[in-house]
Amino acid sequence: MSTDEPGDGEAPAPRWFTDTDDGHSHAYVAHFRQLATEGVDIVGEARLVDALVAPGSLVLDAGCGPGRVASELHRRGHRVVGVDVDQTLVEAAQADHDGPRWVVADLLTLDLPERRPGFDAVVCAGNVLPYLAPSTERQVLRRLFDHVHPDAVAVFGFGLDRGYALGDFDVDAEAAGWVLEHRFATWDLRPWEQSSEFAVTVLRASTVRQ
Repeated sequence: MSTDEPGDGEAPAPRWFTDTDDGHSHAYVAHFRQLATEGVDIVGEARLVDALVAPGSLVLDAGCGPGRVASELHRRGHRVVGVDVDQTLVEAAQADHDGPRWVVADLLTLDLPERRPGFDAVVCAGNVLPYLAPSTERQVLRRLFDHVHPDAVAVFGFGLDRGYALGDFDVDAEAAGWVLEHRFATWDLRPWEQSSEFAVTVLRASTVRQ
C-alpha cells in the first residue's frame, strides 16, 4: 500500500483520500507533531474516554490518525488498539508512540481479533465519520458495534459542517444498535445547543443483539 492512497479491494475509497490534496497525510502528521512540541493540549478526547471507562479497559481508537488519543489512553493504563486506513498516519503513530497496537485497516471492513469478547469502548475523534466513503456511515457504525461487548460505550466527535448531518448520524447509530446517552458541544463537555458547530456524542451498545 502506498502512503497516501487506499489499497485495492471492494471497499469504496474514503473521502480522506478522495476529497483532500496530495500530501495531506504528511501535513496532518506534521501539524500535530508541532502542536505537541508547543505544549498544546491535544489529548482532551482521551481524558473524556478515560472518565467513562474502568481502569485497564480495552479501547478501540477508530480512525486513530498519528496516535495522539490512543497513546494518551495507553499512558493512563488502558489497553488500546489504534486503527486507521491511512498507512502514513499509522506509520507516524508507530514511530512516535509505544504501547498501543497499531493497525492499518478500513473501518468499513474492520475485523479485529479483539472483537471476541469485545472492546469496552470505542473513540472516534478528529472528524473520522465525515471522512468515510459516502453512504457507508451506517455500515461502519454497525461494524464498530460488532466489535464491542454489550453495554460498551462509544464516543464520536465531528464538525457539523462536514457533510454528515447530525440527524442522519442519530438514525444510523440507532439502526446499528447504539443507544444515545449524552451529547455535548465540545470534548470538555460544554452544553449542546442547536446552534453548536460541533457535536460530541456518547453512545451505549444495546444489550439486544440483532
